[in-house]
Amino acid sequence: QVQLVESGGGLVQPGGALRLSCAASGFTFADSSMTWVRQPPGKEFEWVARITHLGYITAYADSVKGRFTVSRDNSKNTLYLQMNNLKPEDTAVYFCVKTPYGSADYTYRGQGTQVTVSS
Repeated sequence: QVQLVESGGGLVQPGGALRLSCAASGFTFADSSMTWVRQPPGKEFEWVARITHLGYITAYADSVKGRFTVSRDNSKNTLYLQMNNLKPEDTAVYFCVKTPYGSADYTYRGQGTQVTVSS
């Protein structure tokens, strides 16, 4: 079955950086588009970024464009999210999601990793 395990979250000061990882198993990762979403405290899921199966096409929410970069290493079955110039409003639980490119179906997601941006 689909298994996704996020890691790399933590507490960081505004302006800092973090790199999230998502280890995938139970499906053919190299055939799957992937998405990052986040859930701020008390709020609904927010789409953050997506990437096609070979990594040639990416897209970002306006709120993170220019600061976050999504990438993948299909040889390692791993998805990444490099987050730079973090802001307090980026505080959320971040999830990687296996879902068709452009889909808002977040059924297949990991347990999430907490990112807290605070001074």
